[in-house]
Amino acid sequence: MCKNLMLLGLLFSVNVLAATPQELLKQYEAQAKQENPAFSGFSASNGASFFKAEHAHSSGQKVSCSTCHTTDPRNQGKTRANKVIEPMAIIANPQRFTDAAKVEKWFGRNCKDVLERACTAQEKGDYLQYLVTVK
Repeated sequence: MCKNLMLLGLLFSVNVLAATPQELLKQYEAQAKQENPAFSGFSASNGASFFKAEHAHSSGQKVSCSTCHTTDPRNQGKTRANKVIEPMAIIANPQRFTDAAKVEKWFGRNCKDVLERACTAQEKGDYLQYLVTVK
């Protein structure tokens, strides 16, 4: 019970405190350590692989983050409804990853759409680490 309350508090703090990608990374690091005591840090190369990896969806289609966000996160993407998605890379979109509530909302939706499950803190952190390093 106490562990669940700590995790709930940690998740709440992500939504309230984070205002920069670096602050989000610190929060995901704390979550990742809770999820996996052997956690040793985030990897931009793992984040890039995660971004580009195709997954067999239960619909029979192969999907990835880059399906909508393009293979170059510096470019605009498009939703399946043909709405523009602003670039994911921070270098191209400095406002990206500055609202923790939005970040969690979109990780929730997109992880469910692509992976058909929630993303782990490790996956979120690797993904964000990648997008921070894109030049």
